[in-house]
Amino acid sequence: MPRKKRDFTRKIVPDPKYKEVVVAQTVNTICRQGKKSIAESAFYDALDIVEQKLSVNPIETYRKALENVRPLVEVRSRRVGGATYQVPTEVRSDRSQALGIRWIVGCAIERGDRGIANKLASEILDAAQNRGGAVKKREDTHRMAEANKAFAHFKW
Repeated sequence: MPRKKRDFTRKIVPDPKYKEVVVAQTVNTICRQGKKSIAESAFYDALDIVEQKLSVNPIETYRKALENVRPLVEVRSRRVGGATYQVPTEVRSDRSQALGIRWIVGCAIERGDRGIANKLASEILDAAQNRGGAVKKREDTHRMAEANKAFAHFKW
């Protein structure tokens, strides 16, 4: 038996329109019940709406929004001596990106606009300007980690 754990991370194929892996990850996150073509068209429509409103490259706007949403630290539960502590830990870059995408999509779905494309476009625009539900979620996560900084010595 090999002692080293195998790397099970899948390679994600870039999306056909923009040739970006981040866009493909976002489409996969939006996708429900295997309807990838519907998720793709909804995300592309959202990027078209962003381009119409700002008249700049929508991919750059989306990258900026994702950068504003990505968390740097998070809390993880750690059980020590019968008590459970929320220990702040740094977030790996791939997990940070996945959380950012998940938060943008999740907060977009909860918005009050009509149609998923409009919801996504509004959330992307808000996140690019450091507002919106996804940015608030990131700030809450950072605030929780800051409040539990006293338990950082339980990290190992």
